[in-house]
Amino acid sequence: MSENVAENVADDAMPAPPLAQQFVQFAVACGVLRFGQFQTKAGRLSPYFFDAGRFDDGVMLGRLAQFYAQRLLACPLEFDMIFGPAYKGITLAATLAVELARMGRKVSLAYNRKEAKDHGEGGTMVGAPLQGRVLMIDDVMSAGTAVRESIRLIQNAGATPCALIVALDRQEKAAADGHDLGISAVMYAKQQWGLQVCAIATLDDLVQYLALQPEQAEVCRQITLYRECYGVQDRA
Repeated sequence: MSENVAENVADDAMPAPPLAQQFVQFAVACGVLRFGQFQTKAGRLSPYFFDAGRFDDGVMLGRLAQFYAQRLLACPLEFDMIFGPAYKGITLAATLAVELARMGRKVSLAYNRKEAKDHGEGGTMVGAPLQGRVLMIDDVMSAGTAVRESIRLIQNAGATPCALIVALDRQEKAAADGHDLGISAVMYAKQQWGLQVCAIATLDDLVQYLALQPEQAEVCRQITLYRECYGVQDRA
């Protein structure tokens, strides 16, 4: 996406829409929110996909970091450092740390390798030592599979996974060992691990956006059907 497109996403609407709607518009303009048929990490066939790898230039990544930072300020989450799970979380953690530094807050970060390195510093962890309260950052929250992996790594290092921020909460049922757990992945993370969780946008926000786009009526219908199967609203 060109710099002009990035600017237009913010400038087209006056007054500016809420942060979540700004983000959905931005993700669609960048080609990050894609529509079709995609298999999720939990093995579900989804009519939409959030492909964070398409945030692939400095302009887009800088704007993305601003969205994450603005959402953090609105939560707010209590944390000492940032952890980005390989692979997409690595870039997200780094760009968020840079944006927070620009805003006056210095935060250390760490990330993992998929495979252990047997030379140099070795091991699977890179960056600052995992310690204290750790904020995990990822692109989406769907069934919660990736969160479990991050929590295990953090706890094994002796640190405390305390919070999670994602770009998009798909508002889907949590899954474990191939079984749906009946509550959302966000609610499961809160109940099972005591995590604070926040998202820049949710499936609700995406549906709200699509409902205002007549040319996306069929996509909206497919997402509604998918939601009837796998979606769930949080219960207190």
